[in-house]
Amino acid sequence: MPKVPILMPQLGESIAEATINRLFIALGDTVSPDQEVIEVETNKATMGVNSLCAGVVSELIAEEGVSYAVGSVLGILEVTQEELDRTGETAMDDAASSSSDTASASTAASDDDNLHFKTEDTGYREPVRVEPNVKGLPVPTGKGGAHYISPRMRARMTELGLRAADISAITGSGGGGRVTVEDLEAFLEHIDTWPRTKASPMRLAVADAMRRSWTRPLATVARPLVMDKILDHRRSQAVKPGPALYILRALAMALAENPTTAGYLIGENVVHPRAFDIGVAVQVDDGVLVPIIRNADSKCLSELVEEYNRLVELARARKLPEDAIKHGIATVTNFGTFGLTWGTPIPLPNETLILGLSAGVKRPVWSDQTGTFIPVTEAEMDLTFDHRVVDGGGAGMLLNRISELLQKPELL
Repeated sequence: MPKVPILMPQLGESIAEATINRLFIALGDTVSPDQEVIEVETNKATMGVNSLCAGVVSELIAEEGVSYAVGSVLGILEVTQEELDRTGETAMDDAASSSSDTASASTAASDDDNLHFKTEDTGYREPVRVEPNVKGLPVPTGKGGAHYISPRMRARMTELGLRAADISAITGSGGGGRVTVEDLEAFLEHIDTWPRTKASPMRLAVADAMRRSWTRPLATVARPLVMDKILDHRRSQAVKPGPALYILRALAMALAENPTTAGYLIGENVVHPRAFDIGVAVQVDDGVLVPIIRNADSKCLSELVEEYNRLVELARARKLPEDAIKHGIATVTNFGTFGLTWGTPIPLPNETLILGLSAGVKRPVWSDQTGTFIPVTEAEMDLTFDHRVVDGGGAGMLLNRISELLQKPELL
């Protein structure tokens, strides 16, 4: 009978690999067209792999917990010739030569020697098992640091999949505190028996994004925000906006008034954003996803609340579409939901700003009107910014404007 492969699909334009989360099929199972047979996890979302036609599972190659490159064969279906004709799919014997041209290589491979494809008599490519491309180590605090990395040291780090940040806290015995290969090997031996868990694709993606973000000079400023008018307005709404949505809407309006604040420094130019698409950080298992609210400056709060709630739920379910997590200009994060009263959030590598909101706390504030202290609910807004683009004064004026807008929530 003809055989049709179940392939790791292209799950997004920047996705080159995915990890098998769950297998919904076993050898000998009969599947129907477009049936979800495998659940996979990328560094951004959880998605399903569907069968292209009806058939019987004759081989199951994928294993749970293993990462495979896009284009890898995950399983094989035996199908009838009638089903093949009906769907227009190509049997594997005919597809073998073309699949080797179209399958994508894993981002985990640094050169062609790391990719090993085997062609069997069945005519399909053996799946590429992908090792994570970021292998962080638990690094204790040390007194020295890694300043200059020798070619020999860099070669050893490449073998281990390490970055400079992974060794930056190892005390070096070389000149000027330089970390040598011997220092690294001694450290690896020291932690060899420590307990460890495998980092998820999400955790690795967050680690990589934060490394890239920290290559810039980042600074944080903060100011208090009286929340009482926001909370009163929220209680009056049929569909109650989350506090982060109020902050997001005010940030978008303030940036629309002064786009330079969220600009990008490209060479000798500051490039201003053309659309005010603001992301909201959503905590998910072992990481954070940032769905984007498009044109947040041109939609009022009541128009945004349904879209906001929908995107947050999709993020928590790891079901965000690719176009919902791309090309934001800034992010808001409500770390106050964890009871935190201040923080220093880090913007994504492609963003200049991130605005954090802390937990609200009852505090006495002097009122000139009554001549007494009155209790108010006060939270802290923390703005982290790229200091190449924005100075402390500009960041402070942005925070002040956001605070002004939030004191009239009915106008948001």
